[in-house]
Amino acid sequence: MPRTPFSRLRAMLILLPVLLLTGCSKSMDWGFPEGVSSVNDASLSLWQGAWIAAGVVGVFTLILILWPAVFHRGKKDGPEFPKQTQYNVPVEIAYTIIPFIIVAVLFFYTIERQNIITEKTDTYAHEITVEGFQWSWQFGYPEAGEKAVVTGSPTQPPTLVVPLGERVRYTITSNDVVHGFWIPAFMIQMQNLPGVTNEIEFTANKLGEFPGRCNILCGRNHSQMLFTVKVVTPAEYDAYLETLKGSKA
Repeated sequence: MPRTPFSRLRAMLILLPVLLLTGCSKSMDWGFPEGVSSVNDASLSLWQGAWIAAGVVGVFTLILILWPAVFHRGKKDGPEFPKQTQYNVPVEIAYTIIPFIIVAVLFFYTIERQNIITEKTDTYAHEITVEGFQWSWQFGYPEAGEKAVVTGSPTQPPTLVVPLGERVRYTITSNDVVHGFWIPAFMIQMQNLPGVTNEIEFTANKLGEFPGRCNILCGRNHSQMLFTVKVVTPAEYDAYLETLKGSKA
């Protein structure tokens, strides 16, 4: 039985969601785990919403591509060229206004969440300095003294110890080139800029260890510019600060 153009299009549309859902599972986190940090709480829904919007636009665009390809193919006994249309005012207005609305909505929610994430307060509980250098990190704990720093190397990545459930202000600098302080699980990234001091505050909400890295190409050993974030209880954090005071690390 010969297949009609409609049956071919229907098969394509049925196959598409099957391919998209192949990698999904019941434990899918839409790309990021929830509840790991205060930044996740603010940005995860925006990140997911942006991908949903992109998926809807992508599927709609695919249908617009497949529809003429399936239903308006050239026929052997038909005219050499299909009917030509110079312009269509309603269509042109629609494909100008609709993308503008999509961009405006995404822009509004992006600015709203950005303001929440970058908000500075006077109620943070701790302060940690984060200095990037070629090609590792130095974490300082001013509460434990000026010399309470942990310095890593490309072969021995350092550990950034932070308290659970307590707001921390991170002062981010660089002493050579541009680096990127990035903790993927926390959905946070901020640049380490030479001669510029950046600050960000957030709260770690889940115990455990999480990988961090530089996400800006900064030289030969950029790929080795790694660190580990270790989230501990407040009591363990206080004990850690005491060890730094004692060792002057």
